[in-house]
Amino acid sequence: MFESEEFQLSFNERSRRSSTDGSSRKNSIEGSRRNSMELVGTKAGTAMPAEMRRALNLKGLVPASIENFAKQELRAYEQLMTKSTNLEKYEFLAVLRSTHVNLFFRLVIRHFREIAPIIYTPTVGEACLNYSHIYPFLYPFRTSVGLFITLEDADDIDTVIENYCFSMLDIVHPEITVITDGSRILGLGDLGVNGMGIPIGKLQLYVAAAGLNPKRTLPIVLDFGTNSQRYLNDPLYLGTRQERPDETTFYEATDKIITALHRAFPEMLIQFEDFSTDHAFDLLDRWRKDILCFNDDIQGTGCVILGGFISAVEEAGIPAQDHRILFAGAGSAAIGVAKQLLEYLVIEHEIPEEKARAMFWFVDSHGMITANRGDKKLAEHKVRFARHDNGTTQCKDLAEAIEYVKPTALIGLSTIHKAFNEQILTRMSQLNAQNRPIIFPLSNPETKAECSFEEAMRCTDNRVLFASGTAFPEYTIPETGEVCIPGQGNNMYVFPPIGLGAVLCKPARITDTMFYAVSKALANSLSSDERARGELYPRIERIRQVSARLAGALIVQAVREGLVEDKHWLDIVRGSMPEVVEGEGKPDGRVSRRVIGEVKTLMWSPPSSVEQYIVEAMTAIDPEDV
Repeated sequence: MFESEEFQLSFNERSRRSSTDGSSRKNSIEGSRRNSMELVGTKAGTAMPAEMRRALNLKGLVPASIENFAKQELRAYEQLMTKSTNLEKYEFLAVLRSTHVNLFFRLVIRHFREIAPIIYTPTVGEACLNYSHIYPFLYPFRTSVGLFITLEDADDIDTVIENYCFSMLDIVHPEITVITDGSRILGLGDLGVNGMGIPIGKLQLYVAAAGLNPKRTLPIVLDFGTNSQRYLNDPLYLGTRQERPDETTFYEATDKIITALHRAFPEMLIQFEDFSTDHAFDLLDRWRKDILCFNDDIQGTGCVILGGFISAVEEAGIPAQDHRILFAGAGSAAIGVAKQLLEYLVIEHEIPEEKARAMFWFVDSHGMITANRGDKKLAEHKVRFARHDNGTTQCKDLAEAIEYVKPTALIGLSTIHKAFNEQILTRMSQLNAQNRPIIFPLSNPETKAECSFEEAMRCTDNRVLFASGTAFPEYTIPETGEVCIPGQGNNMYVFPPIGLGAVLCKPARITDTMFYAVSKALANSLSSDERARGELYPRIERIRQVSARLAGALIVQAVREGLVEDKHWLDIVRGSMPEVVEGEGKPDGRVSRRVIGEVKTLMWSPPSSVEQYIVEAMTAIDPEDV
């Protein structure tokens, strides 16, 4: 079975340790080495080698066939395809993740385009809505899937962290956490503890798309209650049955928790996720200069949309400074996107900031955002983009704003399904008859998307430059038979490599210009074929290759900004990119092959053979025992 002599000797030795006479066998079963072998062997499943089966006295207790990993993948995929709904597929994959983590990630990586929308958007939204009802069937009860931290736990948070460390079989500290309080999950609202599905899903993408180590990821939900009566009245709801706390209590609790997490794991990257808009901005502002952290809704969304927008501007047919950009929605994600686009116009096209800011308009639930529309108090994050040049004109809705602004680009983060209806899309086409309209319906999940790819194509005579937040199917132009692939401005293009780059080089902090560099690298990563087809994002099948480039771009920019102390990365960047001088030059997203190559060597991949898996697993448990 095994070609490796070292591996064969290793198992022969273990077989001798597991003597079959009565007392020796009893002692062996009780020994820690045997327990470790049982654990590793169980995870190998039907690929468990004959030597290990003999050592564990499994003769006659399991089917005789010894398979390779390829057959395991085939069987798992076959079973996945038998599930009739995406929620059933999500549940199957969640169980597989709990019981066979390497098989799970081999399956996800091999079928990424197909499985990513199941383990994350849009299916994760449905899973979160039902999380309390399906949670007990997804994970063994004593299996730690992450931290569920209540308000009361904030005063004893060190004990919670100790419990987590004690529950881990491998003594490794987490490198990255995704933390949410479930107050604004996707476009679905306040889901409370049910929001845990988001940190779990995002961390799975960190692993599959960018090669972070799954053993070093930590999902966290702050179970501070919920204001959703649906869940407060649900007898099966698993979270704290109380309304959310006041602002003072919220910030006191989060300060204690984040401080304790940073004290326990000082090098861990913290990604804030799906907090309410005000809390999202406040938490980022409170912590971004003191710890390694970022907010994907604010910064990641802006980063990935800027990457696609850069490509769209190149294809639109009018100069960058002539664009008029209208946003439907003005929450944290929309403002985050606008800030990134504004920075691009200022840095790349050297448009004065005041003039660049005048290229943006926003519509929220009360109409076009202006300084004189009569708000009792305009939300702080909206003030920067409120219009002062509208005179007495006020637009009560999106349709009126389109007639007033005459936008070249329409970006949706409204969470209003079909907000870009046929009338809106057709008018965008008419207003941009001499150029290609840019239409980005970015709300997630699909049930919140402003329009579909097919609708945008039909209403614009197939001229649209399109990117969505959720996956849409390809569209075939009836007259020509040409198959068009929709751009998906999904954050999974950027947050995994941002996490990977930060974990590898450990910058003092993550800056806005690092996000800008990643956006530029994303636009630069399009292949010649993708550019020829007018696509705005790389094919999703290349996501790990693209992630290595983007992570490298973040590392290079961090070095340029003087925020990296690791000599390893300083030597690689300076040696392969002598033009990168600390404190000089603007972020350009460029990265050398040597940096990309080094990133690739450090990306985790699931073992490709059972031999590799067992040696790695036993080494992790007891380095002196292999």
